[in-house]
Formats: sequence, structure tokens, C-alpha cells
Amino acid sequence: MTRMPFTRIATPIAAAAVALAVASCAVERPVATADVPDALAPTPNATLALVAAANGVQIYTCREKADAPGTWTWQLVAPEAELKDARGETIGQHFAGPSWQARDGSKIVGTVQARSDAPQAGAIPWLLLAAKAQGPDGAFSRVTQVQRIHTSGGTAPASGCTRSADGATLRVPYTADYYFWKPGALYSSY
Repeated sequence: MTRMPFTRIATPIAAAAVALAVASCAVERPVATADVPDALAPTPNATLALVAAANGVQIYTCREKADAPGTWTWQLVAPEAELKDARGETIGQHFAGPSWQARDGSKIVGTVQARSDAPQAGAIPWLLLAAKAQGPDGAFSRVTQVQRIHTSGGTAPASGCTRSADGATLRVPYTADYYFWKPGALYSSY
């Protein structure tokens, strides 16, 4: 029986181990975001920091349209929602700004980058927002983008806002999932 040199056997095994280790380092977007339109995708280098389920209201006030005197419409004032993690524990709040504040005091303020109609009728649009940190370091301080997806409810009614209702406030229940993204490790200093 002829013996093979050890290096002839070990080299292919080592190469396979390295390939497997490199492949296991690849990070894919969570499956839950597979239904998100491309226009709402975070930057390619982004990594998911956390996911929160929001349950709250979109607050509207009946006001006369500035660009159409004599016409009244429900205008968004602010969201007001509690943010919960996968265990159902409250991790923060969502409010005017739009802003998100974690229980640790870290806070971000968002600016809409892109929007898409929600697939569900009567649901507020899905959004991609740029986020800027305010306040102390914490859960939200490194977040640079936020997706609002899987929305339900929250849209203002098509009627009921007239001259006689001017100034009336309406609180419309809604739910949504918020995906908080931070820069990826390759481009991050943290």
C-alpha cells in the first residue's frame, strides 16, 4: 500500500475549512425584510441594529389647507407609539419629529428618504428614513437609517374634516415594524 504525503491530504481539507469559515461570515438581510420594495432598502453596508414593533396612534388635526382656502383636510401632527422588542418588553417610544427614544435615553430624529404605499388598504405608507442621533450613547445612538414597514391602520379618514370641525383632533390607531440600521463593520469606527 502506497502512503500519500500528509500535505496532499491536509491542503484540500484546510482550503475547504477556510472557504467554510469565510462563507459563514457573510451576513444576509433578515428574511422578514424580503417583502420590502428596493426603494426602501437601507444602504448596502448597513447592518441591523434592532427591530421594534410599534403600537400606537397617528394624531391628526382638522385644518384649512394653506394652498386651497375654503378646503379642510386632516393633517398629520405626530405619531405616538410604544416600541416593543420580540419578547414584548417596552424598549422605547416613537413621537413627533419623527423621533424614537430608547429607554436608555438615546434618541434619533428621522427625515424621510423614500416612501412606498403600504400593501394593506388603509395603512400608512412604508418609509425609509435617514436618522440623526441626539442625546446620550445607547441603543439608538449609532442608528443611521430606519425602515417603517408592515404597517396597519393609521390613515386619516377621507371625510369629517370641515369648517365646523376646524381644530378637531383625531387619534387613529396603527401598528408597524421599525427596523433600525447602523453602518456596517467595514465602514464603522465602532
